[in-house]
Amino acid sequence: MQVIYIAVALIGAYLIGSLSFAVIVSRVMGLADPREYGSKNPGATNVLRSGNKAAAILTLAFDALKGYVPVMLVLMFGPRFGLYDTVAAFAGLAAFVGHLWPVFFRFHGGKGVATAGGVLLAINPMLGLATVLTWAIIAAFFRYSSLASLVAAVFAPFYQALIWGVEPAIVAIIGMCLLLVWRHQANISKLLAGKESKLGQKAAVPGGAALAPHDKHHGHHGQQGHAAHLPPHKHKKGHH
Repeated sequence: MQVIYIAVALIGAYLIGSLSFAVIVSRVMGLADPREYGSKNPGATNVLRSGNKAAAILTLAFDALKGYVPVMLVLMFGPRFGLYDTVAAFAGLAAFVGHLWPVFFRFHGGKGVATAGGVLLAINPMLGLATVLTWAIIAAFFRYSSLASLVAAVFAPFYQALIWGVEPAIVAIIGMCLLLVWRHQANISKLLAGKESKLGQKAAVPGGAALAPHDKHHGHHGQQGHAAHLPPHKHKKGHH
């Protein structure tokens, strides 16, 4: 019977992780699909490239929560079914896998940075905080989200092993961090080539979806966009 409970916990966590909030938030706020611009990664960093900070913050928060909630649910309600810390850690890994390969979005997911942060905060708040601070320090100095994510992913298992000891949960943590590094292969190549985008750098968004609502309402497309829509003979008519 316990095997069934474990399966339910892991499948439930995976389904929660499969909620791609970058896409959901963008749709609700009328923005372009983040899978169609910038890095084409449905994550908070790419949503930020649309120029909408509120959408990026919401995406970050919900992506972190979908990693945090499954772990906490197992920690809170699992013991009555014989499920303890190790199962909770693997539920976090399942949620992370759901973010990477979401069943609801044709298995086209993000890189899992925010979700991994949420998982670590739930497994061990101090470990999560140390990892998030590592990310923030690297991001602040170098302005590369991918570099910060890679450094944080490498350090997280070492923090766990050196400070809190080698526990069964570390297997799930290592697995999650290895997957995160693997998902950043393209970013590693760009970093080495000096072509990686920096934090907050805007991307060309299909259909002008990155325009502010005020600009959309008045139909302003910038001086170049406005000139592009004028007929070639527009100015000549004024002389007749």
